[in-house]
Amino acid sequence: MFKLPPLPKPEELKKKIIDSQIWRSMFRGGEWKDTPRDRAQHILGNVWLHLQPSRVRKHGLKTTYTFGLGGLSFFLFLILTVTGVLLMFYYRPTVDLAYRDMKDLEYAVSMGSFIRAMHRWSAHAMVLIVILHMVRVFLTGSYKTPREFNWVIGVVLLVMTLLLSFTGYLLPWDQLALWAVTVGTNMAAASPMLGAEGPFAMLGRNNDVRFVLLGGKAVGANTLLRFYVLHCVFVPLVAGALMIVHFWRVRKDTFSGPIIKPEELPHDKVDTWPHLIVREYIGALLCMVFISGWSLLIKAPLEEMANPTVTPNPSKAPWYFTGLQELLVYFDPWIAGVVLPTLIMMGLMAIPYLDPDKQKGVGRYAFKERPLAMTYFLFGIGMWFTLIFIGSFLRGPNWDIYWPWESWLIHKPPPPRTWSLPIVWGLAVVGAYFVIGMVLPKLGKPDFEWKAALRNGLMGAIGALALLKIGTHLTWEQLGYIAFFGYVYYVFGVLVPRRHLATQTIGRYTTTMVLVLFMLGVLMKMGVRHGFHIKYILTIPQVNFNI
Repeated sequence: MFKLPPLPKPEELKKKIIDSQIWRSMFRGGEWKDTPRDRAQHILGNVWLHLQPSRVRKHGLKTTYTFGLGGLSFFLFLILTVTGVLLMFYYRPTVDLAYRDMKDLEYAVSMGSFIRAMHRWSAHAMVLIVILHMVRVFLTGSYKTPREFNWVIGVVLLVMTLLLSFTGYLLPWDQLALWAVTVGTNMAAASPMLGAEGPFAMLGRNNDVRFVLLGGKAVGANTLLRFYVLHCVFVPLVAGALMIVHFWRVRKDTFSGPIIKPEELPHDKVDTWPHLIVREYIGALLCMVFISGWSLLIKAPLEEMANPTVTPNPSKAPWYFTGLQELLVYFDPWIAGVVLPTLIMMGLMAIPYLDPDKQKGVGRYAFKERPLAMTYFLFGIGMWFTLIFIGSFLRGPNWDIYWPWESWLIHKPPPPRTWSLPIVWGLAVVGAYFVIGMVLPKLGKPDFEWKAALRNGLMGAIGALALLKIGTHLTWEQLGYIAFFGYVYYVFGVLVPRRHLATQTIGRYTTTMVLVLFMLGVLMKMGVRHGFHIKYILTIPQVNFNI
């Protein structure tokens, strides 16, 4: 009589499956034994996890050290990839169908509104998280030797993240998208030499950089198709390639942390699995829960269909570019939209090479150990987010300032008439600003007493204001602007570099001071615009050169 063989026990069945040729061909290693060797092999044999070292220092596991911002940035990129592919099944990049497809996603496609909201809010979250990740890396000195080049790659990835979000902004083809992209691409027309409206223009409206971006003279069908290709193919490919290099350099350069002193050896390390990986999975899970909940509660905005003949008032760029848009109040587009962003990116890339001390403050938040770098970086970040806040929340119709409690139905009076300095005075002011700015920090001794210097500066400012009030017809408001911006320049343009920069090499001193003077120059220009209604410090209309 035929008898069936006895069923194997669960442990035996598991062992047979793990030891089978099919299993071994797909997964490395044998039965899990939870030993240090198995935990290391689990990391090294996994296509995703092998980006991590097999063991990490305990210091790197502290939540308050990295906050998981790098991993969250990559996880948000994965969410964007998955939701973006799903959206592509229902989207056609033509001016006749794009908006209709958005409506179908909102009301006809199952979970279409939720998927679109996840894509939208993940994009905004990724921009913010990448910026915060860069700030964290700087504050902990994690860009220092041997990680200088990886910091540069990170800055380029920040630009790619902004471009990813910006190119996707047009795709819904509604009023918000059309005019946000119009504002952004108008700045490209002001590029020096390459833009038809910029200084030293060499190209016309039919072949300048804005025409290349739009595929025409205005935002239209060609623009939508180009932005679709950029958003779905070109920028993700470039960003993905840079991420691979970025992760590889993190792996090869090792994780940052405090320098290990000889007496601290052997230092404690723990297995990446499960200590680090579990933390990353928990962070990804919490991120998914937050994005999903936010997407359920708040839909992605969708306004009326794009109409080039109806201009919203105000017409705003995406929030991460409203800082640049706010600068248009004080500068021509070629400065606000091209020169200043380029200087910001170049300044960020130069940080590891300008830092005078390659060892201090690595792996910890140490303001006292890196006062120069911390002061200027936090000052610049503060300026940038202040401009974003003003542009996003305080600007109303006609780009006037409206406080949160004021109604946009009440129109503000027109701004006072502006004027510009004569060209001779303009050349003298700009030249004196940079020459004096380079010389002043070198005139005093670097070992001064901070409290005394701040007190003397304040007393000097009060005395100068008294003389100006007696000898001129300046109003108290104008004197207030002079006092505030003058004192800010005295602290950040004279005292800080005198204390920390004056003893550096001539190359490092000159490069750093040029960047500092440009940063402070933005504030000074804002001051003279609000206090004295000066539109241009220097204007050369023959070549469309205005500052």
